[in-house]
Amino acid sequence: MQTFDVLNLISQNAFLPIFSKIFKMPQPTTVIKSQRLLSLDFMRGFIMVLLAMESTGLYEHLFDATKGNLLNGFFLEFFHHPWNGLRFWDLIQPGFMFMAGVSMAYSLHKQTESGIPWNDQFKKILKRCFWLFFWGVLDYAVRGSHLSFELWDVLTQLSFTTLVAFLIFKWNTKAQIGVCIGLLLLTEILYRFTNVPGFDQPFTDQHNFGNYMDTILMNKINHDGWVAINCIPTAVHTIAGALVGKLLMSNRNDKIKQMLLWAIIVLVVGFGLDWLHITPIIKRIATTSFTLASLGWCLIGLAFCYWWIDILNHKKYVQFFLVVGMNSIFIYLFFEIVGSRWFNEYITIIATNVFSWFNTPEMLSNILASLCIFALEWTMCWFLYKKKVFFKL
Repeated sequence: MQTFDVLNLISQNAFLPIFSKIFKMPQPTTVIKSQRLLSLDFMRGFIMVLLAMESTGLYEHLFDATKGNLLNGFFLEFFHHPWNGLRFWDLIQPGFMFMAGVSMAYSLHKQTESGIPWNDQFKKILKRCFWLFFWGVLDYAVRGSHLSFELWDVLTQLSFTTLVAFLIFKWNTKAQIGVCIGLLLLTEILYRFTNVPGFDQPFTDQHNFGNYMDTILMNKINHDGWVAINCIPTAVHTIAGALVGKLLMSNRNDKIKQMLLWAIIVLVVGFGLDWLHITPIIKRIATTSFTLASLGWCLIGLAFCYWWIDILNHKKYVQFFLVVGMNSIFIYLFFEIVGSRWFNEYITIIATNVFSWFNTPEMLSNILASLCIFALEWTMCWFLYKKKVFFKL
């Protein structure tokens, strides 16, 4: 297995020999036996805990409760940026898709070691992608009293990025990086040069090529600016995750160094494109600059967790997140479908009325109700964890 060596892909330029000496990355030799990556389980659980809390309305309550003080700016980071910019919450979906790639690398390696042929692995991935697509569509299927067909859910996006990452998984690293560059260039071309009347403003909300494709695919445009073809550039997150998974399974001693080096490269390019006013960072249409900048933060996050948990062996408080991460699909579908349509409101009514017996202020009552919802959802995950019941697609 080869590791990242992007400089060789563009070594035709005259100035690169100097930099290639600095950034050259030697090739690993063999792949070691796959072991469970606790840092990956932690990161997955951490993201799902954040998403579960968001689904309860907790961040809205905390944001409202802190208006006028410094904490308000902190809680603002738990909301998507309205357009051109990057907040902490904009990194959640990239992190989810990135970790799916890392997890897929471990799964495919285990299957190969078990003697499962590529054709059977392909069938398994196709089945997984089908169910991801199905549940993603079902999540958005009910809008009020009518049915709706929408492709903006993270699971529908992941069904595409997973398939792409699998199909090129056995390619060498240079080829996979080439695919990533190609996907980003394709995104730039589609937004800049298609010139569809009414949708010919590359980075303007409601008037870009992504909005146009939504009228073709779904006969509608998302009023918040999300577009279905985000799956094209964000496939880079899943492919990169698979490459990192291979790196972590290798016998190299500089895994963290490699992740941090690549984090610096993509962060510089991503933010550079934005600062130079070439391509703005826009999460809602997953611009090239956003894809690269968010990937950089994903790499830094995993590198830190890998160093802290798997190398330094700090595992004291990991189980709280593992309980949720081990059943990420279950809890996601629960709070997206059951929670948003019934459970949250039901528990909120019970909790706020009980708190009213003690003359609890309304704002505090709402915050506590959200925490009650999350506590019940976490308890469900804990029960499944104890019973060794894990829902997988």
